[in-house]
Amino acid sequence: MDQDQNDLDMELASGIAAFESKQFSRAVGLLSPLADQGDMEARYRMAIMAQNGLGMLPNPLLAYSYMKSAAEAGMGLAQHGLAFMYMQGECTDRNPAKAVEWFKRAGEQGLIGSITTLAMMYEEGHGVEKDPEEAARLYRLAGFDER
Repeated sequence: MDQDQNDLDMELASGIAAFESKQFSRAVGLLSPLADQGDMEARYRMAIMAQNGLGMLPNPLLAYSYMKSAAEAGMGLAQHGLAFMYMQGECTDRNPAKAVEWFKRAGEQGLIGSITTLAMMYEEGHGVEKDPEEAARLYRLAGFDER
């Protein structure tokens, strides 16, 4: 591994550590350049901070942009986050059908929260045709015995 990659890995690790320890201003300073360079871990965390105004003023457009790019790159947590943005109409227009699509993608990666939310959407007919059988299947897949 070359020195430049080593330095980037250290910056990412430091940025994630700052994020995890709630030192959001420091995390923004460390992760923002990496996010701009296309690092998906950095983009995911920058999206959360921009969405919630952590270490920066809230910036819904930036939050959506970073979350969507990380989701499209295949990051399960970002797919889950983007699905909630669509479901809640936060940082973008409410779009239950797109929420279902992204919860499915995250669920395919094993995110139990996404599978459970998807089950509830099928149970309630939110963004999809109401389907009690599919809801029950998804609840079982998520580890719930019976509802």
